[in-house]
Amino acid sequence: MMGKKRKRIIGNIIWSKKGYPKDSEEIEKDTESGLGQASLYHALIIIFLEFFAWGLLTSPIISVLNDTFPKHTFLFNGLIQGVKGLLSFLSAPLIGALSDVWGRKPFLLLTVGFTCAPIPLMRLSPWWYFAMLSISGVFSVTFSVIFAYVADVTTEDERSSAYGLVSATFAASLVTSPAIGAFLQDLYSENLVIWLAASIAVLDMLFILVLVPESLPEKLRPASWGSQISWEKADPFGALKKVGQDLLILLLCVTVFLSYLPEAGEYSSIFVYLRLIMDFSKEEVASFIAVVGVLSVLAQTLILALLMKYLGHKQTIMFGLVFEIIQLTCFGFASQHWIIWLAGTMAAMSSIAYPSISSFVSAHASADQQGVAQGVVTGIRGLCNGLGPALFGFIFYLFNVDLNENNLLSNDPPKTENNLSHRTFNNSIQSVVPGPPFAFGAVLVIMALLVAAFMPENPHAGVNKKPKMPSAAAFELQEDGAVDKKHEIEPLITDTDLEL
Repeated sequence: MMGKKRKRIIGNIIWSKKGYPKDSEEIEKDTESGLGQASLYHALIIIFLEFFAWGLLTSPIISVLNDTFPKHTFLFNGLIQGVKGLLSFLSAPLIGALSDVWGRKPFLLLTVGFTCAPIPLMRLSPWWYFAMLSISGVFSVTFSVIFAYVADVTTEDERSSAYGLVSATFAASLVTSPAIGAFLQDLYSENLVIWLAASIAVLDMLFILVLVPESLPEKLRPASWGSQISWEKADPFGALKKVGQDLLILLLCVTVFLSYLPEAGEYSSIFVYLRLIMDFSKEEVASFIAVVGVLSVLAQTLILALLMKYLGHKQTIMFGLVFEIIQLTCFGFASQHWIIWLAGTMAAMSSIAYPSISSFVSAHASADQQGVAQGVVTGIRGLCNGLGPALFGFIFYLFNVDLNENNLLSNDPPKTENNLSHRTFNNSIQSVVPGPPFAFGAVLVIMALLVAAFMPENPHAGVNKKPKMPSAAAFELQEDGAVDKKHEIEPLITDTDLEL
């Protein structure tokens, strides 16, 4: 029966009706399309290759943006990213739900393929590149499937550390790739960097196709039970509507939106902001990226594991949000380089917030609903990836701060008629707040911190009052002697009775 408890062991999942391992035929069926058994390391390699490829393109992307949209570069970038983010927001719950039905591997291949599809078009046709970049948002939700894959192969106690490793791998992929891309561009050409990135993307897809095994056993897939796939389960609007029915998921999604919105805007403009406003050299920017990346890896592995062990989910999330407030405030009001370096250190510490939230969501969801759970939260993050750059670009434009990379070529401050006519106003504002969008972002994260304060300490608090359930987590692992107790599979979003 699918309603029975399942036993889980480290590094592998054993699904059984009576707590015994699957037979060799079932194991072979689950891993026949990959090498060995599904593990965390497969997910880490996929993430590293995908974002290392995009990290190489940091400089070429700015060049293509400036060549294609010479005026108001970041406004157009915000519009393009906005369309992509909106599509990701709508499709992430759908992709996550379908991965719960048909398995993770097909959707890993699909999401990585579409995310990297625009890369070769960057040189072939810039306009087709931006069109494909926008459309690719439909399937650019790799993190949603990756987090579900990780949930399949780890225990609940290991999951927060595993999510931290995924986020740390993402940060590690960006430690050296921008510097390597810039070096190769100066030494050879921009075309070489673009084709190298495209080759790495193809390598990532081949790795998934040939070496990555399926992590979701057949017995846990509704399709394998002979039931039809209902649209209600895969409907992205239905998944989003369910967010309001589960108070904990709602609080987490609001927290993600308010905290990741400024973070996404920060990613889109921080490199040029450091060059143009803070007068960082190319070498200083590369050093800044590398240092923040290394510190982020440490924060999302060692520090995250310690905080989760001694403080728990909620306090770790709030810990990360506090550091995000500090780093955005430093970026917004910084007038000295040492303040920027301090902000970078705080940014590394704040990077623990999202993996903590993902771990909280995973612990709250049932084993066969991990894809839907991560899809909802990743969809909110995708929306922020679109709205964040647009928001920051608009605020920079509103305060007449021209972040066009072409202005860096002459090392002169931007001079436009609009700037000259409002020079006094701009100087008075920028003398106090050099980075207005970052200061505004700090306000949003303060609101996120207030929302997070209402979350329960225990991710199972929303279901532990239901009758005939164990006193601990509704989906808590049981000992061998208790595996024959039946229970109903809980939906991802349940009606909770949390009292705030």
